[in-house]
Amino acid sequence: MNRATLAVLPVLALTSALTACSGDEGTPSSAPATPKAKQITPAQRLAKAIVTKDDLPGYNVSEPEAEYAFAKSSDEVTVDKPGCAPLAHAMNQLPLGEPQADLTRSAGAGYGKESTYITLASYEPTAEAESSLAGLAKAVSECGGGFTAKAGKNTTAYDSATAEKGTATGAVAFRSTMTFRGVTHTLHTEAVRDGDVLAVYFAVNGLAIADNTRPSDAKMPANVVRAQNAKLAK
Repeated sequence: MNRATLAVLPVLALTSALTACSGDEGTPSSAPATPKAKQITPAQRLAKAIVTKDDLPGYNVSEPEAEYAFAKSSDEVTVDKPGCAPLAHAMNQLPLGEPQADLTRSAGAGYGKESTYITLASYEPTAEAESSLAGLAKAVSECGGGFTAKAGKNTTAYDSATAEKGTATGAVAFRSTMTFRGVTHTLHTEAVRDGDVLAVYFAVNGLAIADNTRPSDAKMPANVVRAQNAKLAK
C-alpha cells in the first residue's frame, strides 16, 4: 500500500462518520439494543433433559410418590458411618453434594419388574459435580462393610457395598446388599457426569422386597442409562 492510499483511508473514515451523523437531529445514530433472551433456570434445564415415555418405549416413566420417599432432603439423613452418606443419598433418590437443582423420575417396565430411579442434579461450577462424583467413589471404597442410614422413622441397614463396572464409560458404579426380614436383596447404583450435571441411576426390585418371600438382584438396565445419557448430551 503506497503513501497516497494511506492518506486517503482516514479521510474515508471521517467521511463515513459525518454521513452517519447527517440525518435528522431526533433520529438515533445506532440501532436499538436487541433484548437478551430469557435465561433458562437450572430446574427448567433438568426438566427438559430428563427422559420421558417417548425416550423409553415400553417403560412407564413417572414422578416417584413423595409419601414413599426415605427422606425429603439429604439434611434429614443420618448415617452411622458419616463417610458413607453419599451412598445413602444415591440409593434414596437424594442428590449428591449441594446442587442448584435436582429432579427424580422412576422408570419401570411393568408390574413385578425392576424399577430404575433416575436423579439428575445440576451444579455450579462444574467442579462441584466433579467433586461430588469423586466423593461417591471414595465412599464406595470405604464402606465395603456396610452401614446404616436413618431418616425420621425410616431405617435401612446395608450389609455391603462393592465397586463394579458400570454400563456407561466413566461411571462410578457399585452394588450393595440389604437383608429385609431374613431375605437378601442386591441393589445396583451408577453415577455419570455430563459437564455440570450428575445422573444417578438406582435399580431395585421393590415388589420382591415388599413380598418378603424371595431374594432379588435388580440389574442396571443399560438401555435406560443410554437413553438418559444421550438426552443429557444433546
